[in-house]
Amino acid sequence: MNTRDKIIQTASSLFQLQGYHATGLTQILEQSATPKGSMYYHFPQGKEQLAVEAIKYMKEFVQEKNEEILENYEDAVEAIQRIILDVADHFEKDDHAPGFPVGLLAAETASTSELLQQACQQAFEAWEGGYYKKLTANGWDEARAQDMAIVINSLIEGSILRALANKCSKPLRIAAAQIPQLLKQT
Repeated sequence: MNTRDKIIQTASSLFQLQGYHATGLTQILEQSATPKGSMYYHFPQGKEQLAVEAIKYMKEFVQEKNEEILENYEDAVEAIQRIILDVADHFEKDDHAPGFPVGLLAAETASTSELLQQACQQAFEAWEGGYYKKLTANGWDEARAQDMAIVINSLIEGSILRALANKCSKPLRIAAAQIPQLLKQT
C-alpha cells in the first residue's frame, strides 16, 4: 500500500470513529506511520482535502461490497437484508462498521464545508443508486424505487448510528428484519 492510500485509510477510520473535528492531522500521521511531509505532499489543501478523499474511499468501499451482494441475490428484499446483516456482522467483529457512517461526517460538516457536504451527498447517491437499480430490476416503478432507495439508505445509516450508540449490532438486525415489510409491494 502506498503512503497516500495509507493516510486515506487511516483518516477514514478515525473520521468514522471520532468524527471530523475530533480527528487531528498529527493523530492521522502517527497512526498511519507516515512523515509530516507526506501529508502536505499528497494533500496540499490540508485536512478538508484529505476528508474528501476519505469519503470517496468510504463510498467506493461500501459501493463495491453492496454491488457484490446485490448481484448475488436475485430478490431485492433478500439482497438488502443481506447488506444490512453484513454490516451487523462486521460491527460485531470490529465494534464499528467499516466504511460507515458517512452520516457522521455529513452532520458535522455540511453547514461548514461545501466540499465535504458534496462528497457525502455523492456517497449517499451512489449507494442509493445501487438500491434503485435492484428495486427497478425487481419490477418497482422508477419514482417509487428512487424514493425507497433514499429510505433504505437512511435506515441503514440511522441503524449504524444507533448500533454505535448501543455498542451492539441489534439495531442493524432489527432494521434488516423490517425490510420485507418495508419493501412489500402493494
